[in-house]
Amino acid sequence: MSGGSRLHLALRMGVGGQQTEIGGGNRAAGVYTWEEVQKHCSRNDQWLVIDRKVYNITQWAQKHPGGFRVISHYAGEDASEAFTAFHPDSKFVQKFLKPLLVGELAVSEPSQDRDKNAGIVQDFLSLRTQAEREGLFRARPLFFCLHLGHILLLEVLAWLIIWLWGTSWTLTFLCSVLQAIAQSQAGWLQHDFGHLSVFKKSSWNHMLQKFIIGHVKGASANWWNHRHFQHHAKPNIFSKDPDVNMLHVFVVGETQPVEYGIKKIKYMPYHHQHQYFLLIGPPLLIPVYFHIQIIRTMISRHDWGDLAWSMSFYLRYLCCYIPLYGLLGSVALISFVRFLESHWFVWVTQMNHLPMDIDHEKHRDWLTMQLQATCNIEKSLFNDWFSGHLNFQIEHHLFPTMPRHNYHQVAPLVCALCEKHGIPYQVKTMWQGLTDVIRSLKTSGDLWLDAYLHK
Repeated sequence: MSGGSRLHLALRMGVGGQQTEIGGGNRAAGVYTWEEVQKHCSRNDQWLVIDRKVYNITQWAQKHPGGFRVISHYAGEDASEAFTAFHPDSKFVQKFLKPLLVGELAVSEPSQDRDKNAGIVQDFLSLRTQAEREGLFRARPLFFCLHLGHILLLEVLAWLIIWLWGTSWTLTFLCSVLQAIAQSQAGWLQHDFGHLSVFKKSSWNHMLQKFIIGHVKGASANWWNHRHFQHHAKPNIFSKDPDVNMLHVFVVGETQPVEYGIKKIKYMPYHHQHQYFLLIGPPLLIPVYFHIQIIRTMISRHDWGDLAWSMSFYLRYLCCYIPLYGLLGSVALISFVRFLESHWFVWVTQMNHLPMDIDHEKHRDWLTMQLQATCNIEKSLFNDWFSGHLNFQIEHHLFPTMPRHNYHQVAPLVCALCEKHGIPYQVKTMWQGLTDVIRSLKTSGDLWLDAYLHK
């Protein structure tokens, strides 16, 4: 079969060999309506739209560098805004898209699917263009070099304190605190590289991310990226954002508690979840849940490269600390460091998201979706450092590839756009953000109890 014949056949055939209806010859093959595109949203039949072009990603999804789930979450939908947000070099990605092209939207179809606001979409695109023109997507390498330097310095200081002055309880606690600071800050830094926000070449970002999350932290870059990109693509959306998959331990938002209550689901005493959260949330997320998940993911996916990076951390760590503490003492030390780090990570990440709207898919435009799922914490030198600039969570979610040191410059533009379209733009104090985590858990627990008892 000639190449032209194969292309013609591909345009005429849907997934599974079903011929696309031509409509009695009124329109050409490969021209689709939104209704037709939306039918292709199952696991084995996935289409999406980028800039009015229709792509069949069914086979490609498994090869997607960011993981198959994140791209599958947009099956049957317009993915134009997400595609722009995640890919700093769209021209490079186009070569992967071309073989997947099956047609385009009919001229009579709007560029946005469902009930998305075309005015908001266009205004946000203009804002992004302005940010690009003002150089807000250009990174300052010195900023990230200094950040890495202070992480490595803290690691060296933690070891030197014990090597020079002994293993007393006071010095051991100080060593643990320094390591926890270094580990937390390394977490924010690998996050920068994972979002391709430092170097123009993606390969350089990937290499530095693997070094930091693997050798400096002992985790897996692929595990983090495949999980984290889903969170960015569909924040606070059940079954799509893994960060709101609470494994029946907590109920969150306003919808899930009522659903659980009506169905008489009671895996836990959810009306007390704001209390037991303090016992099993911050203390256990990293040292228990994440640790098990990382090891299981690397082995099940045969990700031997990330496993080697991760093992290099533990080999280095044990070589440094076994002569000082012995094997059991070294394991106890790193466990306590993970315990401290876990508190830091949970509070910073949850204060921006947990008190916000958490619900099922609503198919909103990028700006509206992100603003309903995120809020900011006031800017200060400490807040910027403590949170890895994720106190600008709104700007980070809108522009995930933007270097974090530029968030404060784009924030006024985002705030003005939100005000124009009547979209709430929330900024809290650090204390309010932290207390809102507990408040939101209590509110959700009370909703569950009311539904459980009375509905």
